[in-house]
Amino acid sequence: MPTTPGADLSVYARKPLLDRMLPYLIIAPALLVTIGILYPFLTAVYYSLTNYSFVRATYGWIWFRNWTRMFASGDFWEAVWGTSYATFWSAPFALIFGLGLAGRSAKDKAGAARVGIAPLAVATVCLWFYNWIDARGNPDFWHAVWVTTKYAFWSTGLEMALGLGIGLLICKKTNWFTSSLRVVLVFPLMIAPVIATLIWQLMTNTSVGILEKFLNLFGIYGFPWAASQNTAMFTAVLIDVWVYTPFIIVLVVAGINSLPKSPFEAAQVDGASAWFTFKNLTLPMLKPFLYIALIFRLMAAMQEYAIIFALTKGGPGNTLMNLSLTAYNKGFYYKRIGESMPYILFLWGVIYVISKKLVGRWLQVQKTAAGR
Repeated sequence: MPTTPGADLSVYARKPLLDRMLPYLIIAPALLVTIGILYPFLTAVYYSLTNYSFVRATYGWIWFRNWTRMFASGDFWEAVWGTSYATFWSAPFALIFGLGLAGRSAKDKAGAARVGIAPLAVATVCLWFYNWIDARGNPDFWHAVWVTTKYAFWSTGLEMALGLGIGLLICKKTNWFTSSLRVVLVFPLMIAPVIATLIWQLMTNTSVGILEKFLNLFGIYGFPWAASQNTAMFTAVLIDVWVYTPFIIVLVVAGINSLPKSPFEAAQVDGASAWFTFKNLTLPMLKPFLYIALIFRLMAAMQEYAIIFALTKGGPGNTLMNLSLTAYNKGFYYKRIGESMPYILFLWGVIYVISKKLVGRWLQVQKTAAGR
């Protein structure tokens, strides 16, 4: 028997308030994250229309003068050309080179291992052992190793947790709102990490930063952010999480959408709880996608350079001097290229070993998820 719209509204009105609010409560965390992602973009748009400067006490509206000056600048078009040229040549080369190594790995694992280890062996022979011994006995080396490890652990761990949680939330309810969230959450991936860091520096500025004003509401004034050794790592990790969590979300959403529906329908018919379904169905079948995300993010976090350099150049002091920045300073600031090479090659070796283990684990969970 057909029902009228008025009858549907009356049935909906008789539902308990918690049942009516449940769909909104489910997507509320994703909405909060969306606000946190959108605000830096809106802040960047706002300051692009002003003459704000770190060395100017006051600033005012100049509207689109900055944009006009940019398009009229030869440096802008030269940068556009350089970016386009590098993208055009690097992307196909990386694709062809990656496919070649993947094909060789599938046919001859020992050969692929030799291809991977050859650059390290050649570099070691060329550099002999003096720089390596000097690096191992240098306190800066072990400090850089510790900073690299800590940064990679916190940034990757938080990104994996947030990416999995938000991905599950926005896939639980599919409507126009969650579809819009999926688009908005990808925004940070569209800008360079250096630009994102500059935006966060504006937001954390102690005089005009919106985050400073927000903390003032809770009685917190002059929060040091990247200016203190105690909070510099927290600030760098926060920016990294903001920039790269959408990458995890994209992979999680793609993985959830590719899962078969029949096991979940059977579990729902049997009355399985949400936790039981997640633990025994969703998570095991989603593990291959999570391992892919973990491999890419852990490798990138261990060699992170752009965010830390744009934020504090490794400071305050040597608080954020990881292996990449230490190698850069030794090679380009102090002009000691030989001393910088062990830092880079050590980082390369660690990433190679970890990624090899994770890829092996990914192959195992992929077979398990496929039921083989």
